[in-house]
Amino acid sequence: MVVVQDKFASFKTFVRKVWALSLPYFQSEDRWKARGLLVAIVMLNLAAVYMLVLLNDWNRLFYDALQNKDEAVFWRELGRFTYLAFAFILIAVYRFYLTQLLEIRWRAWMTGHYLKRWLSNHAFYRLELARYTQPATEQEGQPGVPQTMPDNPDQRIQEDLNLFTSYTVSLSMGLLNAVVTLLSFVGILWSLSGAFAFTLGGTAYSIPGFMVWMAVLYCVAGSVITHYIGRPQIQLNFLQQRYEADFRHHMVRVREYSEAIALDKGEAVERSHLDTRFSTVLGNYLALIKKQKSLVWFTNFFGQAATVFPFIISAPRFFSGAIQLGELMQIASAFGRVQDSLSWFVDNYSTLAAWRATTDRLTSFEEHIATHTREGQARAAVNASTPAAGDATVIVGADHLQTVDLSLSLPSGEVLLSGLALQAQPGDSVLVNGPSGSGKSTLFRALAGIWPFAHGRAVVPHSTMFIPQRPYFPDGSLRDALAYPQPADSYNDAALQQALNDALLPQLAERLDDRDAWSQKLSGGEQQRLAIARVLLKKPQWIFADEATSALDESAEKTLYAKLLSQTQQAGGALVSIAHRPTVAAFHTLRWELEKSPAGAEAAYALTVR
Repeated sequence: MVVVQDKFASFKTFVRKVWALSLPYFQSEDRWKARGLLVAIVMLNLAAVYMLVLLNDWNRLFYDALQNKDEAVFWRELGRFTYLAFAFILIAVYRFYLTQLLEIRWRAWMTGHYLKRWLSNHAFYRLELARYTQPATEQEGQPGVPQTMPDNPDQRIQEDLNLFTSYTVSLSMGLLNAVVTLLSFVGILWSLSGAFAFTLGGTAYSIPGFMVWMAVLYCVAGSVITHYIGRPQIQLNFLQQRYEADFRHHMVRVREYSEAIALDKGEAVERSHLDTRFSTVLGNYLALIKKQKSLVWFTNFFGQAATVFPFIISAPRFFSGAIQLGELMQIASAFGRVQDSLSWFVDNYSTLAAWRATTDRLTSFEEHIATHTREGQARAAVNASTPAAGDATVIVGADHLQTVDLSLSLPSGEVLLSGLALQAQPGDSVLVNGPSGSGKSTLFRALAGIWPFAHGRAVVPHSTMFIPQRPYFPDGSLRDALAYPQPADSYNDAALQQALNDALLPQLAERLDDRDAWSQKLSGGEQQRLAIARVLLKKPQWIFADEATSALDESAEKTLYAKLLSQTQQAGGALVSIAHRPTVAAFHTLRWELEKSPAGAEAAYALTVR
């Protein structure tokens, strides 16, 4: 009893998950079109079942005409079959078309909905950070180990949403079709099958609607056996989608870092890594198809036996003359429809297993993206008086930079910096230096409002731009890469070309409309100069440069730093830089020095203002 209750509770939980994922679309701005398509598909499914009822009745008349050699009835029923078949074909075509239309519209809405949430309030960034706080076994997705953080968000949005909408529509309509077909044909089968009479212990017994009970018994037994044979497919499908996504993700990384891998002669290592991941894909897939093979054995046996089963049961009545050939064929047809309806679970078990796995993956993604979206919204809300514990409040809009009791931690919980009270005014130029791993870049992330492992308060200017160590450039035209994230048409060609020339990239000034993968096409130094060109184009008041010229020669570095400093001075702001080179220090009047703290200190590093 406890096992049954647990399974029922698990089923109710799963239904709630599907409902929670499905309902938003049918309540969205597209709800009337969605509901209209759904109603039309339901009506077409009901019409298709009605046509099957008419064709079942046609079976009786047609085969009786054959048995009685009634040529007139034979040709009349053949003509009737023509328009019945045409109507059925018409219904089937539009049922398919509208079903596909609903699936693609639903997928389009869900994709837009999840992309918006994934890319809002830095949720995509927080999800990636959170993944690295897990134990290694969970990150690697070992079989049987629950995944506490969603892996491969790109795969969930691109593939899982497609599978979820497709499976949900097809399975729900299939179930509706099965239920309506069962209700339509069970009465026909009951009236045709007659009673089964037998004597046991001297007492006569009669079972009315014998064929109906045989169909129920046959299909219930088949469903139970199918569940126990196919149940392992749910977990295997879940893992298969994850392993496929991991394999694809690593190939994308090889493409992105092709030059670095080639320079390091790392092809053999990458091949080994890819072989390992693909071996995992193949191993899990082989386990999956072995389970599917067992299920196919049973379902095919079940289906083939169902073809002759009604004839075996009805044969005594036919040979005794109680029923004619047409009635026998009608019984067989009705039994087939009832059996097909009751066997819906058997026939769709593999799809149900894949649907369950997809739903579980999307539910996990939904829960975590909702959590990180809420956290991002809370951090975005300005609350100067009572900042949340374990959180940092970043107030944007002042003309200066100030931190109050700001503490920074790593995802592991280790405290990097504690109690920071920093200030910078317009006209200042600040150099942040210290050993690698001391939290320099993390400080910039906290000032930008994207670091979730921070506590305290920061006041930052409104007009700011950050130059990261690894700038990002979208694939496409050079003008798009230079203007990012603003539209390229926000700037005229003269402004774009001037920025490139000022950033020592005159060779690119005439290539604004060239399209390429600029992160791979340009050298490291060219990428840094292009990132600086972006800053010179947009003219912010405050610039935060994180090793922005580390790939440049000394002469180019001096030229570009002079331009950055001049830009902030003219705009009435300040320049804050992270750099290790002593040549950069000449452009700064203040220094924030990070040094290793003594043993037993609260934070790993301490910051001194010089």
